[in-house]
Amino acid sequence: MRPALRSGAETLFVDGAAGRIETVLDLPEKDRALRGIALVAHPHPLFGGTLDNKVVQTLARTFAELGYAAVRSNFRGVGGTDGAHDHGDGETEDMLTLASWARTRFGSALPVVAAGFSFGAWIQTRVAEHIAVERLVLVAPPAGFVTDGRHYTTGKVAPNTLVIHGEQDETVPLANIFEWARPQDIPITVIPGADHFFHRKLTLIRSIIQGQWH
Repeated sequence: MRPALRSGAETLFVDGAAGRIETVLDLPEKDRALRGIALVAHPHPLFGGTLDNKVVQTLARTFAELGYAAVRSNFRGVGGTDGAHDHGDGETEDMLTLASWARTRFGSALPVVAAGFSFGAWIQTRVAEHIAVERLVLVAPPAGFVTDGRHYTTGKVAPNTLVIHGEQDETVPLANIFEWARPQDIPITVIPGADHFFHRKLTLIRSIIQGQWH
């Protein structure tokens, strides 16, 4: 039997390979049937990324409104999560741990959506290589060289992946995303005038996702 749901956010800790994973659940209204599980990943922890990032909160709340149990967590070494930054490997492992935990809590038959912003979007492409996901939602995913000389080799994704990018992204140039998406025929939804952090554009992210789901 699935546990009773209550709407709103709940903070808890999940046991992971490096210790406790600080996790927040954003749940749909209690009278609404649970549609699935949405894993949400935050931007780069060495550049201030946390589960409280505004884009991350927008993703979590949007999926809760759509009927998903949204699961967002702090990566290793951030907030109350144990461990240290692991350049993607440990972060991917912890996200897979959260997926397993969420299925145990909410129901193993529920589909899983993996959504992420920036570094978190890259992590979710790695997660999708290990478990079946209903859909990927990638907001400003890194590909190729980004500011400060970091380089991301972002793998192929499923044809139904939703990619949202800012026209004026100063961290991940839009041209990088087109170069990554072109060989895969992955459409890109470009938000005019948006920078990497989507200042004053968060409602557009919400409406784009809701439009795709409805």
